[in-house]
Amino acid sequence: MHTVTISPQDKTQVSQSFQVEEGEAILAAALRQSLVLPYGCKTGACGSCKGKVLSGSVDYGTYQEKALSAAERAEGKALFCQARPLTDVTIEARLIGAGDIQIKTLPCRVQKLDRLTDDVMVIQLKLPASEKLKFFAGQYLEFLLRDGSRRSFSMANAPHAGEFVEIHVRHVPGGQFTDHVFGKMKEKDILRFEAPLGTFFLREESAKPIVFLASGTGFAPIKAIVEHMMEKGIRRPATLYWGGRRPADLYMHALAESWAAQGVLKYVPVISNALPEDGWNGRTGFVHRAVMQDFPDLSGHQVYACGVPIMVDSARSDFVAECKLPEDEFYADSFTTAADLASAAAG
Repeated sequence: MHTVTISPQDKTQVSQSFQVEEGEAILAAALRQSLVLPYGCKTGACGSCKGKVLSGSVDYGTYQEKALSAAERAEGKALFCQARPLTDVTIEARLIGAGDIQIKTLPCRVQKLDRLTDDVMVIQLKLPASEKLKFFAGQYLEFLLRDGSRRSFSMANAPHAGEFVEIHVRHVPGGQFTDHVFGKMKEKDILRFEAPLGTFFLREESAKPIVFLASGTGFAPIKAIVEHMMEKGIRRPATLYWGGRRPADLYMHALAESWAAQGVLKYVPVISNALPEDGWNGRTGFVHRAVMQDFPDLSGHQVYACGVPIMVDSARSDFVAECKLPEDEFYADSFTTAADLASAAAG
C-alpha cells in the first residue's frame, strides 16, 4: 500500500491524499475513492491523464510513445492510468469536481438504428424505466462485449435529453463491434454498458471563448456539449471546426449549420480530400490548421478537441507551441481504436 498526494495545478484547491493498493494504477485508485483526475482511454494510448510526478517513484506501465514521449518522461511526466507507485508519491494534476455522478453498469435496448451515410450509424439506446443515467455532456460509455472486451463511444446527447442515449458509430471494416453494428445489429437487441466515463466536458466556471474541433464522429460529444449550452443558456463565444476527408463525412452538416443560423456558434467545415464531383467550395486542408489560420493567438481561449488521435495530438502540440494556447486549456477526447489499444498493450 502506498500513499499518493495530489498537488493541484489549480492553486485554489487543497492537496489531497489517497491510498493505492500494490500493483494498482494511480488513476484507478483515485476514481475508486471519488477523486476524478483527467482521463480518456485508460489504456495508455491517448495521453489525457498525463501529469507530473513531483516526488517518489513509479512503474510507468505500458503505453504508446505518442501518448508519453521519452522527453516528457525525462521531465517527470507519467500517464496516471498506467503508472503504479513503487513508493509514496506526490503528483501534480488537475482535480475535477464530479458532483454526484456515479459510474454504473446498465443494460439497454437498441431503440433505433439510423444509417446516415455508408459508414456512419446513429444508435438510440433505451435505458430501463427504473434507471436514470446522470452524466456530463461529452462523456462516453463502454459497451461490455461477451468476450470480455470493451468498446468506447461518446454519448452524443445532452443530459436533459435523457430518455435515450445516442451514440454515433463509424464502420471500421474488420472491426468486431462495428461489423456487427452494420451487419447484424437490429432494433430491440440488448446490450450492456458502463457509464459515464471520461473527463471531456465543458468547464462551465470559465467565461473564455471556445474553439470546438472535431474530425469525423468526434462531432458526437461536441454535439452533446453544444446542446447542453443551448439548454442552459450558456452564451460564451464559440466556433466549431469540423473536419472530414469528403463532404459526406460531415454527416450532420445541416444541424451544425442550423446552430450557426441561430447564432449559437460560428461553424467552419473543413474538407481534406474533396473530389471534383463533390463540388466543394469551402475550406480545405487539415482541420486544425484552419483553426491556426483563424486564431493565431489562442492565449485567451479554451479548446475542446475530439476525433482521431493524429488530429488531436497535432492540435495539442501546434496550438500550444505556435498559438500560445495554455496547455491546461486544451481538453481532448482521442478516439483510440481496438488496434490502438492492442498496440499500447504491446508496449
